[in-house]
Amino acid sequence: MTVDAHKETLGFQAEVKQLLDLMIHSLYSNKEIFLRELISNASDAVDRLRFAALSDASLYEKDADFKIHVAYDKENRTITVSDNGIGMDRDEVVTHIGTIAKSGTREFFQSLTGDQRKDANLIGQFGVGFYSSFVVADKVTLTTRRAGVSTDQGVRWESEGLGEYTIETVERAARGTEIVLHLREGEDDLLDGYRLRGIVRKFSDHISLPIVMKAEGKEEEEKEEVVNSASALWARPKSEISEEQYNEFYKHVAHDFTDPLAYVHSRMEGTHEYTLLLYIPSQAPFDLWTREYHHGVKLYVRRVFIMDDAEKLMPHYLRFVRGVIDSSDLPLNISRELLQHNRLIDTIRSTATKKVLGLLSDMTKSDPEKFATFWQEFGRVLKEGVIEDHANHETLASLLRFATTASASEKQDVSLEAYVSRMKESQDKIYYITADSYAAAKESPLLEIFKKKGIEVLLLSDPVDHLVISELREFQGKQLESVAKASLDLDKLEDAVEKEEHQRSADEVKDLLDRIKTTLGEKVKDVRTTARLTTSPACLVVDEYGMDPSLKRLLQSAGQKIPDVKPILEINPQHPVIARLKNESDEQRFSDWANVLFDQSMLSSGEQLNDPISFVNRLNNLLSHL
Repeated sequence: MTVDAHKETLGFQAEVKQLLDLMIHSLYSNKEIFLRELISNASDAVDRLRFAALSDASLYEKDADFKIHVAYDKENRTITVSDNGIGMDRDEVVTHIGTIAKSGTREFFQSLTGDQRKDANLIGQFGVGFYSSFVVADKVTLTTRRAGVSTDQGVRWESEGLGEYTIETVERAARGTEIVLHLREGEDDLLDGYRLRGIVRKFSDHISLPIVMKAEGKEEEEKEEVVNSASALWARPKSEISEEQYNEFYKHVAHDFTDPLAYVHSRMEGTHEYTLLLYIPSQAPFDLWTREYHHGVKLYVRRVFIMDDAEKLMPHYLRFVRGVIDSSDLPLNISRELLQHNRLIDTIRSTATKKVLGLLSDMTKSDPEKFATFWQEFGRVLKEGVIEDHANHETLASLLRFATTASASEKQDVSLEAYVSRMKESQDKIYYITADSYAAAKESPLLEIFKKKGIEVLLLSDPVDHLVISELREFQGKQLESVAKASLDLDKLEDAVEKEEHQRSADEVKDLLDRIKTTLGEKVKDVRTTARLTTSPACLVVDEYGMDPSLKRLLQSAGQKIPDVKPILEINPQHPVIARLKNESDEQRFSDWANVLFDQSMLSSGEQLNDPISFVNRLNNLLSHL
């Protein structure tokens, strides 16, 4: 770092250098977006000034005629974007441009694939904003002054995007920010008024501020003109808004490069008036699961921006929704604290939630493939709604999708409605199994009788599924029941001949059950026969009030203390291993067999053995006597 009295040369944060390099290579095929990003930032700067001025009108500095200027200079090969928004001070420039202070940064870089097309979408999702300037410019000069700061306290920032930037204090009369792009060789096609107007109208027509343009330099003089509609898109009638305009507005509010998956635009009138324009993204943001993840809905009052990330406007499980909500009735000076205790906000939140869920419900019928895309990206998040949102419980239950024993893959594509429609005539329950993975669920011995009888079972392996099932007790009058419960009524799954055969086999091993229970001692609560197994010798189940093993492991991994509840060992009396055990007279070998059966059952239920060495030794001892 070199320093003199007025100017510093600083190095970019390592992540910034990496991002700049990625953008220049990945975004060039879509280079026009630099102008959209700079105009979007300028619009946000004006929004923030308007909001700040609600409590301090002096910030207007006698200038409330807000505009965004776009100019080009053919002679000097520059494009300039400027605004009279809130501006930045020196510390803000360093923080916002020299570093990336954003949650999920590590996840972002880990998710990059090396595929330029895929990475371009991720980079857009990350929110490149100002950095997109370097896609077309080999030098960028930013001059800014924060509203309310003395005119001799402006800041100039300049960089060629190669790892360093300079920053110095300068005099600046105008409030706001000016960005000058010194274009790279070969970018002269952008120095054209017609071309730039087309880019503005394509990407930024929805911006509610006037975007004015004029040419600079000796070769061409043009009168300043407004080149966008300059009206709040959400306030316009739906019949006047094209699909392309809806999509471009989404990219503005979401800072995304891809079109949204779907949107809903509604105006509520009556006791309260407010407008909703809400979007569902086409892909999940990389930081959706980070603790600092923010909601994506902007709050406006009578078209005046109030705040970003207004989390009270949307439930946590719909945190991926982007868009705007504009109220005619809220006070302009409403704060986050007031939002917490405002009855109108509760009404808006309820309506917005129902609109989004209604959009998804319609999608399941009108475009199942699009809903499948949504579920793949956001299904795990939507499941949280079953736990959080009891008011919309029925709608949410109908939106859930699961992998089942009837599925060809682990893809979650079966609705509860579809499951119920396929239930066997004598079946009165919706059966499910929870496990740590899809493979563990699908191959569990607990499913053997259900596979034999052709009865479909839901395969639940997402961590959130445990909580979902605890809330989702029934669907369309059918109770949900775990196949891991000892109380499972299997009589309905057997015909008369099977019941008689099972009873005969159980009678034959009655003494064996007592002997195994005595041998295992405190390891088990009980030992009994079962009809649920067809190919495995034994399995572990829990009693009616016992905790599912995979839920127990999940809670333990989170540091929670779990009561020590003994499992029930169930054996298949018709299995050859059980027949061998029944005739075993050597007490040591009998003990080995009983303990190996128990340990195998532990492993098949996903548990780790407390003493794997003893298991191996016992198994080796038994194999040596075969």
